[in-house]
Amino acid sequence: MSIRAIDEAPLSRFHRKLTWACAGGPFLDGYLLSIIGVALVGMSNELHLSTGDESLIGAAALVGIFVGGLFFGAVTDKLGREAMYTIDLAVLVGGSILSVFATETWQFVALRFLLGMAIGADYPIATSLLAEWVPNRHRGRLLGVLILAWYVGAAAAYVIGYAMAEIGGSGTWRWMLASGAVLSAVILLLRIGTPESPLWLVNKGRTADAQKSIQKALGRTIPIQQLVAAAAEEQSAEHSRFRDLFQGVYLRRTLFCGIFYMCQITPMFALYTFGPAILGSFGLGEGNSSNLGSALISVVFVLGCVPALRMVDRIGRRPVIVWSFALMVVPLAVLGGGSALPIAVVVTCFCAYALFSGGPTVLEWTYPNELFPTGIRATAGGVATSISRIGAAAGTYLLPISLDRLGIGTTMLIGAGITLVGWVVSFLWAEETRGRTLAETSALPGTARPATADRDRDLERS
Repeated sequence: MSIRAIDEAPLSRFHRKLTWACAGGPFLDGYLLSIIGVALVGMSNELHLSTGDESLIGAAALVGIFVGGLFFGAVTDKLGREAMYTIDLAVLVGGSILSVFATETWQFVALRFLLGMAIGADYPIATSLLAEWVPNRHRGRLLGVLILAWYVGAAAAYVIGYAMAEIGGSGTWRWMLASGAVLSAVILLLRIGTPESPLWLVNKGRTADAQKSIQKALGRTIPIQQLVAAAAEEQSAEHSRFRDLFQGVYLRRTLFCGIFYMCQITPMFALYTFGPAILGSFGLGEGNSSNLGSALISVVFVLGCVPALRMVDRIGRRPVIVWSFALMVVPLAVLGGGSALPIAVVVTCFCAYALFSGGPTVLEWTYPNELFPTGIRATAGGVATSISRIGAAAGTYLLPISLDRLGIGTTMLIGAGITLVGWVVSFLWAEETRGRTLAETSALPGTARPATADRDRDLERS
């Protein structure tokens, strides 16, 4: 299903505001997952946390993201994008405030799990909403902006955490956690009033509401016949259900999206959550100063995303993801040399990994939203997110244990092996979706799709 008024629309103030509002979720994800790494130093000293306690607190949010993505993606496809778009942010505000008053390990684990559920819910909600509103030629770049916001949030967490620790010492860790509530409230206000996705409304047969939504957002009155025809096209197609994600071509696409996503973020999430400890293992910075090193790495990740944002819409999704994974393996393999490596080599490898990871990073949410139809688009995004968090949670939990028992060199080699799996999966299964409508990218191979744009032009003339 496709609506020409959306697919071919020029970028407007509405698209830019929607992109910023949707990017707020990934920004908060990066911030909340990174600030805990800074706060853990003060938490451990004050609450006498064990290594196991730290691992549980660090991994709890990732387990929550797994549950939130798996469950709320399907809920979003049933109830709509608009309502869920603000509810999950309200949960982030509440959970961050409650974290200030927690005193026991189980309380932090429970609250981090709750925050993770809200973040996991936001991924399929915000990405499907943006994918269904933006024009075809800008879709890859704007969806990539969302993940770039993750790195900005992570960098902000390390800088703010560093400043708080410098001013008030490690005892300011509660204020570090509380800062997430303020940021969540700001983004929540930015999202209020966002119109529902016309594609979702048409998918549900609510053509009049879809017409109003387009009028509100783009200032264009679309003939109702167009939307009725689009609804008929959608309803005449085979109905998509959750189980379809695990059958035939959709199974391959589900595995591709989930596995490459997992292989990209498993090493990355471990690096972010325990970035100060990893840098310390290499002898790069001690105490609070290592947080500035982590912030620098976050900035380099942002820089790596910038050229990738341009390339996915210029040279295509497939070459970007395949070559990026291949290059990402190299610096992690070099870091397998361990703590004996010169500091200059360590910094160069971390920066190289951050730069090369831009390709699969900006495609984490592009591919799930392009390869599946409207009826299960958010569901697919949620499932891909959930699959990715299996590895991310395991990596975050096991990383401090691996550092302690296996050493930094072996730990980095394990990360290189995981990244190599991502390259293999991308080389075998990555599809090219550049410049095509969502109806075309989500169609099964060999399936004839109506010439929607031509049909819409005929309806406009009539």
